[in-house]
Amino acid sequence: MSLFLRLLSEADKAAALGEVCGRYRAGEAGQGPVVSDQRSEISGRRTEKRDPRVFEVAPDAFDTVPGKPFAYWISDNVRSAFAKFPPLQTDSRVAVIGASTKDDGRFLRLYWEIISTDEGYNSFAKGGNFSPFFSDIHLVIRWQNNGIEAKRFVSDYRSAHGWSPHWKAELHNPDFYFRPGLTWPRRTQGGLSLHAMPAGCIFADKGPAAFVANDDTNALLALLALTNSRAFGLLVSLQMAFGSYEVGVIQKTPVPHLSAEHQATLAALACRAWSLKRTLDTSEETSHAFLLPAALRHRLGDYDPPAIEAELARLQAEIDAIAFDLYGFSPADRAAAQASQGGATPGDTAASAADDDQDEEDQAAPIDQSAGLLSWAVGVAFGRFDWRLATGERAAPPEPEPFDPLPAKSPGMLPDGATPFHTHAGILVDDPGHPQDLARLVEGVLETVCATGQSGTGEASAPIDGLPRVSDPRSLLTDTRRRLHREFFAFHLQRYSKSRRKAPIYWPLSTAAGGYTLWLYYPSLTSQTLYTAVNDFIEPKLSQIGAEVTALRTQGTARTRDDEKRFAALQALHWELSELRDTLLQLAPGYQPHHDDGVQISAAPLWPLFRHKPWQKVLKDTWAKLEK
Repeated sequence: MSLFLRLLSEADKAAALGEVCGRYRAGEAGQGPVVSDQRSEISGRRTEKRDPRVFEVAPDAFDTVPGKPFAYWISDNVRSAFAKFPPLQTDSRVAVIGASTKDDGRFLRLYWEIISTDEGYNSFAKGGNFSPFFSDIHLVIRWQNNGIEAKRFVSDYRSAHGWSPHWKAELHNPDFYFRPGLTWPRRTQGGLSLHAMPAGCIFADKGPAAFVANDDTNALLALLALTNSRAFGLLVSLQMAFGSYEVGVIQKTPVPHLSAEHQATLAALACRAWSLKRTLDTSEETSHAFLLPAALRHRLGDYDPPAIEAELARLQAEIDAIAFDLYGFSPADRAAAQASQGGATPGDTAASAADDDQDEEDQAAPIDQSAGLLSWAVGVAFGRFDWRLATGERAAPPEPEPFDPLPAKSPGMLPDGATPFHTHAGILVDDPGHPQDLARLVEGVLETVCATGQSGTGEASAPIDGLPRVSDPRSLLTDTRRRLHREFFAFHLQRYSKSRRKAPIYWPLSTAAGGYTLWLYYPSLTSQTLYTAVNDFIEPKLSQIGAEVTALRTQGTARTRDDEKRFAALQALHWELSELRDTLLQLAPGYQPHHDDGVQISAAPLWPLFRHKPWQKVLKDTWAKLEK
């Protein structure tokens, strides 16, 4: 027998080690390490039980687990699961790695960077955060003509030079692309979490995928439930270091035999968990599931985050109980599974960590209701989102099935051909009194939404646990113009940055002192946008200011102190506007934006006009690289 001491949870490990060793030596002549049961001593009897921190295991007991790890803390019964049940990788199931572009900047975009009419892009599952059952897929990959560009990265250079460049693509297991399956982040500190991967996706080496024979939906959902169970997680944890979930380990992890009844039950539980997780995502503006911001989402019903989280916990417990029974785990084994997986659990929807392929924006704090509402109202003003969902004039579309292909637009976006809230040429402005003034339009959006409650009745929606009652959304926003000027872009940049890509779609181009700002809408960019900005916005504003300056100048000594201040301010603004006009006219002849290039490259030539310093630096560096 081999002796193991497990002191991971001890704060003072040196003291704990001395204590355990002392107890073990004291019990060497008897039954091994002991701990007195004080309750028995009081009743006149003295029994002894083993110290739970000490484990004696026969060396050959480790042979049943692939790789023979020293999984000493679990029972022979748990280890024997590897002998009793087939591995996940069988004739009817498979787990594989996917594509590595070796040049993500060239091949990958966030899905909102691509206009819905663009062809040749497919959703790309590339790991992501800990998120069992459901996780939105934000990335798309260039795949024109069946991926010929990525494939040529390999073949052309190999044939021409006899070697492959460092950025050649590696397209592993292409026969599985576009099939519905399960995918998971290969590395995450949140824990193993598999979620449904819709049909039509390509998956990455950082986001491996599992498939079943004939793409059977019930079999996939049942496997989704099992692989997110604590029992499966425990068996995975025996084989590898925490936080690294390589495909080879998943392939070797045993999966119990399922009767038709068990498969149907697990499939139903997984489908319900997927639906609940997706419902939580319907208030996330960048999700394919987005409907309305959190401040308004309850108008559509079925949105009560605390209740959803409670039901998810119940579903997880039910899945765990079934999985434990299927594996034949004893109560002690189940306790070991709970302890070994610790903090983040398969059912913990709030778990987050520095996961594979994620950056600091992905780990940002939850959106507060006022910021989310402002962002949505800006989107409505630009014609991105459909305000009618909030007023009841348009019903929410039915929920898709877990493996349905992802839509080009979220259901909260304005459908093609629908009348926008406001007509514009892709440019709005921070200019009080102007018909295209963004702050005025945002306030108009909120006025429209406040005019009606759910179903257009004008009645306030019922309160929801954990969310304030929002019968008047305007109460969440004060001083809209100041927030747009000072706070909004930083928030927008953070929320529209995912998977190491920064892709804001509302661009504030400002004068040097920030006294005048043009807001450009990335999806509407054309080669004429800068000319339109000059001709329809800046030149008329210059004429207006010029007339005011002339009028004040003619007053001469009759100007009051307030007139003098306004005269100086108008002159300064006139100079700044002239400078902004000249810069735009200098850029306009060569500005030929292509949405296929993505946000960062399209915005790079305009870097001097962004006043948000971190974003300006990103664009300046990008432009310097492009110039080279």
